[in-house]
Amino acid sequence: MTMDKGDLYTVADIGLADEGALRVDWARSRMPVLAALKEQAEKEKPLAGMRVAGCLHVTKETAVLIETIRAAGAEISWSGCNPLSTQDDVAAWLAREGYSVHAWHGQSREDFYWCIDKTLEFKPTLTLDDGADLIVRVHGEKSEYAETVIGGTEETTTGVHRLRAMADSGHLNYPVIAVNDAVTKWDFDNVYGTGQSTIDGILRATSVLIAGKTFVIAGYGHCGSGLAMRAKGMGANVIITEVDPLPALRAVMEGFRVMKMDDAAPLGDIFCTATGMKDIITGKHIDMMKDGAIISNTGHYDCEINIVDLKEKAVSERTIRPDNVEYTLSDGRRLYLLADGRLVNLAAAEGHPSEVMDMSFANQFLSLCRLAKEGRNLDSKVYDITMEQDQELALTKLGTLGFSIDELTEDQIKYSTDYTSGT
Repeated sequence: MTMDKGDLYTVADIGLADEGALRVDWARSRMPVLAALKEQAEKEKPLAGMRVAGCLHVTKETAVLIETIRAAGAEISWSGCNPLSTQDDVAAWLAREGYSVHAWHGQSREDFYWCIDKTLEFKPTLTLDDGADLIVRVHGEKSEYAETVIGGTEETTTGVHRLRAMADSGHLNYPVIAVNDAVTKWDFDNVYGTGQSTIDGILRATSVLIAGKTFVIAGYGHCGSGLAMRAKGMGANVIITEVDPLPALRAVMEGFRVMKMDDAAPLGDIFCTATGMKDIITGKHIDMMKDGAIISNTGHYDCEINIVDLKEKAVSERTIRPDNVEYTLSDGRRLYLLADGRLVNLAAAEGHPSEVMDMSFANQFLSLCRLAKEGRNLDSKVYDITMEQDQELALTKLGTLGFSIDELTEDQIKYSTDYTSGT
């Protein structure tokens, strides 16, 4: 692929910028919480003097976050956090607007890390991550850039797990705020965003009827449960596979069949992994799957499906439609892998709806502002979003949706802690 390159950008086609502008306009109109923060930030400049290196899906919603960060006074350099998730028209718009962006759809592994390295060249003071690849890079191959960093944020479950492991082992060199662990992120973005956008990606790649299909979902965390809810709502017979007895029991109580992947493999018409763990679907499962089974992943990395096993067992493969490769096995069975096993909601669709990303990215922005103010005085560990911030964002979001809630009276507040009241 011939790339368009400028002093600040590397994108697929700068000529797509007009299309990207329309996408960003659409997202901007549906992200009122972030819009309010941007208006305030333009006056107060809470990120003045900061240099933010971002590694997060280059989508229309991310573009709204990026322009909010700039409005707050920061310099920015950005890369995508997945080789297949960049929306090339949005990247083009960012480049045309003068942002430093290095991202395009369909990168190789080498391209992916080259882009991250380009964002580090301006020596960031803050990092913003989705999957922790940038942070791990700064702690490893590009450790010379760590000296200027005073803090970072992390967007997704997989990345938070990696960073907590780094902190526990004493290898985390600056404070990181776990945006993913905010209630206004994981109970909304992860559940409703992942549920809807994953179904969207599967449908765009296959155009199959969901109703009546046996839909196997690996993992019943926030993402898996959101997907199960949507698949059930569209008429699928949902099977859950799990390793943790607590979410497995919850799935049973919510009306789903729960079993091992070994038992689910012969039954499924559609498979989707949502675990953050490698080798969820392997060769032994491929051997048991029925002709025509569809295999997909909505976790951050492509290791949940063992694609090497699938390729070794296939006698031929062909792209049957965009983001859908047909693998024919030696016995004539055909299996269909979506989006090369990468996160299907972004690789084959547009990712989460703007409305739900409004809260997640508001948390990102507020966390960067906190780090700009306090980062130099924080220990090198993973911090949670405060409950006060969660509640304030939820209240603001309710207001933008036209809803209001009750408030406790002074008498009720006193009663809530009055242990002498009795029955």
